[in-house]
Amino acid sequence: MIQPATPDAGSSLSGSTGADIYSRLIGDALCAPAQSPAWVAAWMRHSGLDHLIATIDRGDGTQIVLPLEIVARGPFRVARFMGGSHANGNFPAVAGVPRRAAGSVDLAAISAAVRAQRPDIDLVHLERLTDEQSGAANPLAGLASMQSPNIALSVDLAGGFDALLTRASGKRKRKKHRSQTRKYEAAGGVRRLEATTVDEVDRLLTAFFAMKRERFRKMGVADVFADAQVQLFFRSLFADALRSSPPQFVLHGIEVGGVLRAISGSSRAGGRLICEFGAIAEDDLVNSSPGEFLFFENIREACEQGYAIYDFSVGDEHYKRLWCDIETKHFDLVIPVTLKGRGLAAVIRLASGIKRFVKSNELIWGLVKRLRKQAAAPQPAADDAD
Repeated sequence: MIQPATPDAGSSLSGSTGADIYSRLIGDALCAPAQSPAWVAAWMRHSGLDHLIATIDRGDGTQIVLPLEIVARGPFRVARFMGGSHANGNFPAVAGVPRRAAGSVDLAAISAAVRAQRPDIDLVHLERLTDEQSGAANPLAGLASMQSPNIALSVDLAGGFDALLTRASGKRKRKKHRSQTRKYEAAGGVRRLEATTVDEVDRLLTAFFAMKRERFRKMGVADVFADAQVQLFFRSLFADALRSSPPQFVLHGIEVGGVLRAISGSSRAGGRLICEFGAIAEDDLVNSSPGEFLFFENIREACEQGYAIYDFSVGDEHYKRLWCDIETKHFDLVIPVTLKGRGLAAVIRLASGIKRFVKSNELIWGLVKRLRKQAAAPQPAADDAD
């Protein structure tokens, strides 16, 4: 049975009440960073969206707990993981008996129960689910699903940093890192920093949002960090994380000549350090790859701190391939709740299949990215056209 975890059945959640209920429900259950109480509380506080925390009773003393937000897609209302495209490597909390393998969960029963509690919801769309978390199986992995369009890349840190470099073109990486260090020292000195105060969190995130805005503009894609509420969410998430040691969410940056040139935001999940996002400044040092320099230092520190995996998260990029030796294919669940939702489900499945095909074809995907950049490039004025 799936039901909203609220004082009154069928009602939606907002503010601290819903976050407190979620935290109590899952206790210390295993979950992904984007399903953690800290993430859920910050998102509820700042997103301004309708929320629903659903529990699936598996009948064996355990409950699968899903923190969902409800968004409009044209005439449809869709329930999805809180955070939308910012929520990756998703893994729902399993409360009661930890680390149990997936049991029997029926899609039709979930659909019927959601319809009974929230008849306004047309579809449940759970994206970028991972098969396992810290060795525990995802309880939703046994359901009919489709592969997500994007893969995730990560690197095995077994044996420490020196051992990793022997497997990942270490001589070339060390040589480039030394060369970068000399350039940065000549440009005013280089410093890697970690945000340990609220002011430092604000400084790094302000720079990050500006870097991303410029980068997305040049790429010709929408800036998913542009919304003021999204920015408030991340400021709150990383600032609140400072209350714990070590913080679950942490910001790092590379400063050259007193100017921030590269920034990463990471989450900690058991033996895995996950890069949730990163950005570089499009300035005079962009060609010296400050982002690669920062990842070199982040991965080295992850090894020193005993992490088993450095996870670059969703997206297949060249700078990730320079390190990674593990590919992870996430899966999506599309669960129609209404007749109207069935039509949307068919569209989503078709669109996902097309995206997966395009992104798996290097030639086609490269062409798409080039066309987007050309479309985003400034056009010459009419007087200058000739």
